[in-house]
Amino acid sequence: MSKFSDFNFKGLKALVRVDFNVPLNDKYEIMDDTRMRAAVPTIQKILKDGGAVILMSHLGRPKDGPTEKYSLKHLVSHLVSLLNGTTVKFAEDCVGAAAEQAAANLQMGEVLLLENLRFHKAEEKGDADFAKQLAKLGDVYVNDAFGTAHRAHASTAVIAQDFSDTNRMFGLLMEAEVSNAEKVLHNSQSPFTAILGGAKVSDKILIIETLMDKANNIIIGGGMAYTFLKAMGKEIGSSLCENDRLDLANELLSKAKAKGVQLLLPVDSIAADKFAADANTQLVSNDNIPAGWMGLDIGAESVVLFSKVIMASKTILWNGPMGVFEMEAFQGGTKAVADAIVKATEQGAFSLVGGGDSVAAVNQFGLADKVSYVSTGGGAMLEYFEGKILPGIAAIKNA
Repeated sequence: MSKFSDFNFKGLKALVRVDFNVPLNDKYEIMDDTRMRAAVPTIQKILKDGGAVILMSHLGRPKDGPTEKYSLKHLVSHLVSLLNGTTVKFAEDCVGAAAEQAAANLQMGEVLLLENLRFHKAEEKGDADFAKQLAKLGDVYVNDAFGTAHRAHASTAVIAQDFSDTNRMFGLLMEAEVSNAEKVLHNSQSPFTAILGGAKVSDKILIIETLMDKANNIIIGGGMAYTFLKAMGKEIGSSLCENDRLDLANELLSKAKAKGVQLLLPVDSIAADKFAADANTQLVSNDNIPAGWMGLDIGAESVVLFSKVIMASKTILWNGPMGVFEMEAFQGGTKAVADAIVKATEQGAFSLVGGGDSVAAVNQFGLADKVSYVSTGGGAMLEYFEGKILPGIAAIKNA
C-alpha cells in the first residue's frame, strides 16, 4: 500500500470509497453532514495534486434496488458547497454504461459522485465481478470509509485486489482513524481508563473483555450498569436489565478483580417514574432503587467518583453515554463525564471518543474539538476494540 500524503495524484482518476451515509429528512435535506465534512481533506488533496475524484458510497439500507429516498443525488449541491464550488458531476448508476461514460468524460480537477452502491445487491454480497466493474472506473483506489471498514463488501474490501500494491491506500480520514485507534489499543499510556455506556451488556461483552487486558480502569454507565448492579444483589426497581446476562455480569466482575482492573459502577442514579422527558425524578442510591422507578442517568456521587478517575488518566476511551442524554432531565451525567474528559485532555491526556451516541453527545455539548480525536465509525470502531480484523483495513494492507 502507498501512503496517501506522499502519493502524487497528478493526471490520475482516484476512485475513493467514502462514507456519505448521512441522515436525510423527508425533504431530502441533510440533517448532519459530519461524515461528508470528514472526507473533504482527502478529496481536496487529490484535486490539488491535479487529479480527478470518483466518489462511491452507500446511503441507508435500500431493500429493492433504486429508491428516491436513498439516492446520493440529494447530496450533490451540499458537496459542491463543501468543496468551495468545485464541479461535482453525478452518475445515475455506480456501474455499467452510465458510470463508465461519466468516468471517461471526467476532467482533472473535477469530482464525480456515483449513485448508491447498495442499489445493487452485489455490493453487500462482496461480489468480485461487481468490484471489478467499479475498479475499471479509476486508476487508483483510496479507502476513506472507516465507518464501513468492518464490512467485507465489494467496494470496501474486495475491490482492493483489483489494484496493485502501490495503487491502493487509505485516505486521510482512514489513516487518522486507524492510527488513533492503534494509539489507544496498542500504545496507551497509563493510567488508561475506558468509559463504556449504552443499554446492553450483551452489546459490549467483547469490548469489555478485550479492554481488561489493556485498561487500568473500566467505568460502566448507561442502562447496562443496572444489569451489573442486579447481579450484585442490589434492588434496581424497574431499571433496564438483561436478566439472562446476570451470570455473565458476575463473571466480568470476577475477571476484572482477578486481572487487577478497577471496574467502576455508578453508586447513585437520577431515577424516573416513567421513560419520558416530563417524568417525575428523584436522586436515589443504587443500593435500593424504589419499585416502579427506573435509573435514567448517573447521580451526583457517581459523577464525582467517575470524574476523579478520568482526571487522573493519561489515556481515555469513551464509548457510550451515561444516561438518556437526549432528554434534558437525564443528560447531566453524560455532560459531566464529557467535561471531565475535556479537562483531562487539557492536562495532556489522549482522549478518543467513538460510537454513535458518544459522538452525538460531544457534538451536542459543543466539545468535539476539545478532545483528542472523535471517531466517525461507530460499529467499525467497536469491532476494532473487540480485537477483530476489519476487512476494509486488511484488504488495503494485504489484498
